[in-house]
Amino acid sequence: MRAIQIVELGGPESLQLADIDEPTGEGVMVDVRACGVSFPEVLQTRGLYQLKPELPFVPGSEVAGVVRADGHGFKAGDRVAAFCMLGGFAETVVAPAHFTFRLPDALDFAQGAGLVLNYHTAYFSLVDRGRVQAGETVLVHGAAGGVGTASIQVAKGLGARVLAVVSSDEKEAVAREAGADEVLRSDGSWKDAAKALGGADVVIDPVGGDRFTDSLRSLNMDGRLVVVGFTAGAIPEVKVNRLLLNNLDVVGAGWGAYITRRPEVIARTAQALDALIESGHIRPIVGARFGFEEAAAALELIDGRGATGKVVLEP
Repeated sequence: MRAIQIVELGGPESLQLADIDEPTGEGVMVDVRACGVSFPEVLQTRGLYQLKPELPFVPGSEVAGVVRADGHGFKAGDRVAAFCMLGGFAETVVAPAHFTFRLPDALDFAQGAGLVLNYHTAYFSLVDRGRVQAGETVLVHGAAGGVGTASIQVAKGLGARVLAVVSSDEKEAVAREAGADEVLRSDGSWKDAAKALGGADVVIDPVGGDRFTDSLRSLNMDGRLVVVGFTAGAIPEVKVNRLLLNNLDVVGAGWGAYITRRPEVIARTAQALDALIESGHIRPIVGARFGFEEAAAALELIDGRGATGKVVLEP
């Protein structure tokens, strides 16, 4: 089968298209129709991600496709979305049964490839960590990206008002398509604009960097700042006296680490997301589609912070 491998740790250009054996092992064998591309794959090409397999290896953690054979509660031909940790950039994967989900008819394969990682992360960040309630205001950084658009849609489905922070007209259009109520610019004026709109009760931050302090300043009393990641590169620090003034919480949302210790969360989250798909609130936005031969370009788009919505490979 064809697959994309990381053969050396030199960045996205380290990807190579190869012909390798099909995977084996316990799980659900899926013939892949679309693979999700995410920031962790960019880090893996440089050896900067916590998961460091021996070279060469096939990256890719999320796929959508068709089940090949009956088993594990699935039938041959079932449309599924799956989280496979590694091996996703391939024509066939074996995914853990507990991380394989039927793909609703309302979503195509490319949307399915953006469903598990981003939407489980968004739901975990908003509900389990951010404790968002209907009627609250959620501010989302990086709002045109995969996690950002997922956070907007999940927050809206939970009955929250959403302020989206983006950097360009193109990204503003994506955030509005995702359902944002208000869109602010990340040029330095967003904090004052957020305060003028009544402030935020929850901030979802997958970006990090120098906007962290202003995120705290944008929060209302009892507000929660949820740390999801650091796509800006810099890891900010908290001066805890800022937390005292308005009784603020800063909480981490490490979805991957959490579910390894509490796997029962996976099924509960999937059930909640299915309800939001059925109600029409969740429709993953696919920003760019690439063939396997263009895998390096897909990662470079994310690396350069030019991606909107979900970037996918279609074998």
